[in-house]
Amino acid sequence: MPTSRFARAHLFVAVLALAGFVAVPDGSDLQLVWQVAVGWYAAAVIVAAVRHHGAPMRLFWWLIALGVAGNASGILVEYVLMRVEGEPGFPSWADLAYLSLYPTVAAGLLMLIRRRTAERDWSSIVDATTLTTGMGLLAWIFMIKPAASDPSIGLLGHVASVAYPVGDVVLLAMTIRMLLAGGGRNVSFRLICAALVTFLAGDTAWAVINQAGWEPGPLAHSLLADVFLSGYLLFAAAAVHPDVRSLPRAVAPRPARPSRTLLVLLTAASLIGPGLLIVQASRHEVADTLSIGVGCAVLFLLVVTRMSQLVTQLDVQTQRVRELAVTDELTGLPNRRAWNIELPRTMENARRTGSPVAVALIDIDHFKRFNDAYGHPAGDLLLKEAAAAWADNVRAVDHLARYGGEEFILLMPGTTAAQAHEIVDRMLQATPLGQTFSAGVATWNGDEATDSLIARADAALYEAKNTGRNRISHATPHPLPA
Repeated sequence: MPTSRFARAHLFVAVLALAGFVAVPDGSDLQLVWQVAVGWYAAAVIVAAVRHHGAPMRLFWWLIALGVAGNASGILVEYVLMRVEGEPGFPSWADLAYLSLYPTVAAGLLMLIRRRTAERDWSSIVDATTLTTGMGLLAWIFMIKPAASDPSIGLLGHVASVAYPVGDVVLLAMTIRMLLAGGGRNVSFRLICAALVTFLAGDTAWAVINQAGWEPGPLAHSLLADVFLSGYLLFAAAAVHPDVRSLPRAVAPRPARPSRTLLVLLTAASLIGPGLLIVQASRHEVADTLSIGVGCAVLFLLVVTRMSQLVTQLDVQTQRVRELAVTDELTGLPNRRAWNIELPRTMENARRTGSPVAVALIDIDHFKRFNDAYGHPAGDLLLKEAAAAWADNVRAVDHLARYGGEEFILLMPGTTAAQAHEIVDRMLQATPLGQTFSAGVATWNGDEATDSLIARADAALYEAKNTGRNRISHATPHPLPA
């Protein structure tokens, strides 16, 4: 879909905003105003775009706009608090504004995921949970646990410190879930994912910097802040793109079999726990055994669950292949291969019990003429409707199969010649579209070979066709051995 003027105008403003921000002196009032203005601009563009496009799921976009505006407002709140209080404590009202991004965006993403995945995709859920658990274990050891155990910040400080990495883990889980879903990914969808990845990358960069105790210089500080501005503007770009109208469209679940890339990622996530344990053991400072042990146990159970899903899928596919191997694709009846399996079984059972067996070969009359007059699609329809009508007029113990072309064959266990004639006649009367068939019936004598039985039914069929069609002929009885 072509890009609208609205989207092109936003792209122009976004490039100017990001490039110009780096040129603004770090730590200046203009830099602060620039950051807040970009966030508020992005939120305003989202609201205006939703109204302009008449896009579905307005609540989703309003939540995104609220989160972007709230996060940007944290910069302004922090500035005001510094002017009023000097150095604001932790946590402050600014942290509340910063943190507002997480619940609003998470609630919106949950709505979008439910709208796009009409069917429950358990494979994607397990894969997303595995990847999130691995990354969550890293977040717990390096960010959440240290923040929760810091005695200098008090209860509210602990809550705020933990809320940031927990919020990132939640957004990471939802991002992975969206990326693992099947179906098409339009431009608006990709821009939303890019915005989420950008925010997560910015938070991860700050976490690494804090862990390393590094103080970024003016340029590095500006570039890091520009990352978050990019996230704001990417959300707005997703809203203004014309593809936004098809964003909530339900998508089919992806194949349960993981791709090679996903398999590598799942393997890496599963090895995070053991890797952490090895690193700590090599340093003789194993301090997170409980956390790592629980993480490894959860990852192990997720891997077992995924393997169970794949085995179940393999069983279903194997059964489907078996069914296709013995099923005629057009009519849904058993095919000739299935017939060749069933006939010896039935005859062996009849040999043991002494019960009669009858076979009927059926050929639709003038089928080539019907095809030439009405076309092959009509011929296929005749075969399908005839097969369905005949199947409704045979007994549950009978075995009707497509023998090839317009020829069908019927196996009738425990049936005399007279009973077989009655069954085949019912089928003849039920033949649809005003068509008829010719049939040859042969009754087994309890000793002859299967090939001989079918050959006699075939001879009777040709007799029915040569004597005027639309009739049932019976084969000459096979003589018993002396």
